[in-house]
Amino acid sequence: MFKRFIPTWKIESIYDLTPQEVKNHGIKAILTDLDNTLIAWNNPDGTPELRNWLKVMREESIPVIVVSNNNHRRIKRAVERFELPFVSRALKPFVRGINIAKKRYNLKSDEVILVGDQLMTDIAAANNAGIRSILVKPLVKSDAWNTKPNRMLEKIIKNNLIKNNKIEKSWRHSLDDRN
Repeated sequence: MFKRFIPTWKIESIYDLTPQEVKNHGIKAILTDLDNTLIAWNNPDGTPELRNWLKVMREESIPVIVVSNNNHRRIKRAVERFELPFVSRALKPFVRGINIAKKRYNLKSDEVILVGDQLMTDIAAANNAGIRSILVKPLVKSDAWNTKPNRMLEKIIKNNLIKNNKIEKSWRHSLDDRN
C-alpha cells in the first residue's frame, strides 16, 4: 500500500553524501529538495556546512540542482548566493519537476537521484519518475505551515514502513552504511 513512499536510501543529511560515493553508484547529478533538505526552511542563508558541501561537489563536477514545489521567486532568493540551478513549481509528488531537470541537463533516469525530507512529496515523486531517492532527516524540527499536514500523514506512513521492515528506523551516514 505504501510502496511508492519507500526511498532507495535513508541517510541523516544530504551533507553526508560524498562525491566518491555518488560516483560509485553511477550518479552524475543530484536533484534536491530545498526546504529542510538543502537549507532550513527558515534560514535561507544556509550554513558553512552547506557551502563546503556545495564546493566539494562543484570541484568534483557533480551538479546539484534544486527541484522544489516553491515558486520561482522564493527559490531564486534562497539559492542565488550559491549559484545553483533550479526547477520551481515542481509539483511533487508528480514527475513534472524531475522531468524538466532531466531534459534541461540531458540526464538519464539512472544518472540522477532525488534527495528530500518528505516521503509524500520527494520520495513519491522519485518513485513515480523511476529514479533513485534518498530520504534525509529534516534539518530543523519545525515546518512551514503548508508542510505540517503532510508531516502528520507521513508519520503514519513512516511508522508503517518501519513496522513492516520496508525502511530502517535509524538514520545512516552513507549510502553504504550497514548500521
